Order: sequence, then structure tokens, then C-alpha cells
Amino acid sequence: MLAASWTGRRKVIRLIRLGLLGTALLLLLAATIAVLADSRSAAAARRGSGPDSWVTSWSASPQRVIGRTLAARGFDHQTIRDIIVTSVGGDLIRLELTNAYGASPLRIGHATVAVAEPGAAVVPGTVYPVTYGGRASFQIPAGAQILSDPVTMRVWPLQELAVSIYLPDRTGAATVHWDAQQVNWVSAPGDHAADPDARAFTTATLSWYYLSGLIVRSPGADGTVVAFGDSITDGVGSDADADARWPDDLARRLDALGGPTLSVADAGIGGNRVLTSSPWFGASGKARFGRDALDQPGVRDIIVLEGINDIGFSTSRLHPGTAISAAPIIAGYQQLIARAHARGLKIFGGTLLPFQGAGYYTAAGEATREAVNTWIRTSGAFDGVIDFDAVMRDPADPLRLNPAYDVGDHLHPDGAGYQAMANAINLDMLLPQPAT
Repeated sequence: MLAASWTGRRKVIRLIRLGLLGTALLLLLAATIAVLADSRSAAAARRGSGPDSWVTSWSASPQRVIGRTLAARGFDHQTIRDIIVTSVGGDLIRLELTNAYGASPLRIGHATVAVAEPGAAVVPGTVYPVTYGGRASFQIPAGAQILSDPVTMRVWPLQELAVSIYLPDRTGAATVHWDAQQVNWVSAPGDHAADPDARAFTTATLSWYYLSGLIVRSPGADGTVVAFGDSITDGVGSDADADARWPDDLARRLDALGGPTLSVADAGIGGNRVLTSSPWFGASGKARFGRDALDQPGVRDIIVLEGINDIGFSTSRLHPGTAISAAPIIAGYQQLIARAHARGLKIFGGTLLPFQGAGYYTAAGEATREAVNTWIRTSGAFDGVIDFDAVMRDPADPLRLNPAYDVGDHLHPDGAGYQAMANAINLDMLLPQPAT
């Protein structure tokens, strides 16, 4: 077993970082109808809180694969074991499985969810089967995401779960979330979805595959807050397996309140931009806002922290002559705000963190960042402002990230920095207020 100890796990992390046509058509039609039904179900779940309400307890935004990677090669007669952590608990769960960037239908041979133990093991006796349309084996159409049937499983806030997905066929390039900040597992050949031990899981990876959400029926949750952004929201710079992204820290703060709370959905993608899509860094914020934010079950609030890559990439030596001003970034924010308000949702703006010393820093980019932050603070367009810049900058040099929070690249915070970001959020701004 590759992760028998924490020391061994850190070594693993370092290694990772360096049928008939007619029948097929009928199956595809049935799957498409089921996907549409899932969409209606998710929309219904957004209509309010209560004992039958569903919220997003965990999420990861899907991405396309490129390059010579494990995800690009795909899988064949293997089992994926994705490790995730809940933000809120509940008495009934559903999994959102994704083939968003698949070129062909994806066949799931067997799927389970269980309480995770260290490494790839799960707690014996906690393995629950996951079905779709009452079937243990099912297909996800190319380009689609589906919600599983409800699973009667009690899960607790901040609990680590293992979702195992057996892929009996050659998948082709996988739908992935690159920067999991979490060690996940791929098995040797075979269906190992129900295995409680870790022996078959011989390959470790720092990405999630084919899993984009955990939806929970949670009487104690009043809705979902979506953290929407780039690598800083994705937790890049935090330790793997530490659950030290700022949305994780926010979830812990909300859980500590007791009483009705909010679940937290992390919709960060490393390198993501408000305005521009990229093969490496995902669909633009504007393009994915519906899927990754507005359509999250139970969504009530959205926190937007994105734009530094629009600035940095456009002014770097790698993209000469493409520098943009603050105006198009602000126009992008205004679109997100209008779409959120059209759904009756609150949307909050996070100011962009300082980045002097980062690889793509320029004086022109800094001027744009300051103009964007001034607009976020003063325009009144957002429903509220979270001044991450004020909390994270160096008091002695405001253009730089505070050295106490800098992971070392002058762009990403470390675990302490992410905690400081979560602490900067006024929880009263997010939580529903009692009627007066």
C-alpha cells in the first residue's frame, strides 16, 4: 500500500507532482430523458430550504484533459477511488457523475460510496451501492452530467468519503478536475468498487475523475454558498490531504456555528479566467457560471474571486500585445451579477490579491488590478464585498502578498493564508436573516 504512513504519503505526493445499434440508441434515449429529469430535480432543489431540500455538500468543476497524462490516456477495466470531504451532513445523498468532456458515452459498471479510511481503504460495512434509474450499470452520454438515485446513507459534516467508480470499457480521455489537492486512487484491472481494503489501488493521483458533486438532503442546511474562482479558490498552495482551501475553512466556520447553516461548493479551477476559455484552464468564468454556480442544488449565495489570471496572462511575455484594461473584466463581473440576480441569488465580490513578484506580474497589470479592486469596493454592484486584498497584502509593501501567507510564488497563499481569507468573510452576510 502506497500510503501506509504520512511520510509515505508525502513521498507519493512528490512522485505524483514531478451491442446492437438499436439497443444502444434506446439506451442513449433513456439516458438523455433521465438527464433532463435530473436537471428538473436539481432546479426543484434550489427552491428553498426545509426537510426535503437538497444542497451541494461538495463539488469539483469538470475540466477537459490535454497532454500526455493519466487522464488523457483514460482507463480500461479499472476502478477510480475519489476521496472527498462533506461540508454539511444529511440522511440521503446523491452523486453527480460527469462525462462533460467525454467524446463518447461513458459506461459505469459499478459505483459505490463509503466512509474513507487513510489511503485508499474504506471502513468495512459502510460501502453503499450507487445506482442510476435503478440500475447498477449505466451510461452517461457524451457531454452530460447525471445525478444518481438517492442513496440512504447518513453522512456527517466534514466527513471524508470514498466514491469508487468501476469503468469496464476503454474510456478515452477522461473528464477530470486537475488540482484536487487530494490523493486519489486508480486500481489494477478489475471491479474493486466494493473492496474495503486498499490492495488493488496501486496508482495514486492528485486529480478527481468523473465526479463533480455530492448532493445531500440536509434538514440542517439553509442553502449552498458557491465559491467561484481560480486556483486560489481551488486551494493551490495548500497541502494535499489537508483540506486547507479557503472554502474548506469557510465550511468549518459555518459548521462551528451550530443550528441552521450553509453548505459550501468549491467551483475553483486553476488558471481560470473571467473572459477567456482555455484548454488547460477550463471554460471561462462567464461560460461555466451556469453549470458550476447557478445550477448548484440549494444555491443561495455566490462568492466570486476571479480576474487575476485575465490580468496576468494578458500582460505576460507569453502573450505580448494582449493586455486588457479593467473595463472588460468589470463588464464580465456585471454579466455574472445580472445572471445571479435574475435567479434571486446574492453574489459577493472578492477583491483580487496582490501579486507583485509573481511570474506574470507587470506594472501595467498592477494598475489594472487596482482599478478592478476599486470598482469592486465602490460600485455597489455586488451584494457585498469581501476585501481579500486588504487581509492578504503585506503591511510593509501593499503590492505584495504578506510573507506570512505566501506559499513562495508570490501569488498563492499557504494554508495559513487560506484560513485568513476564510476568516475575512462576514458570515452574517451569507446566512439568511430571521424575519423581523
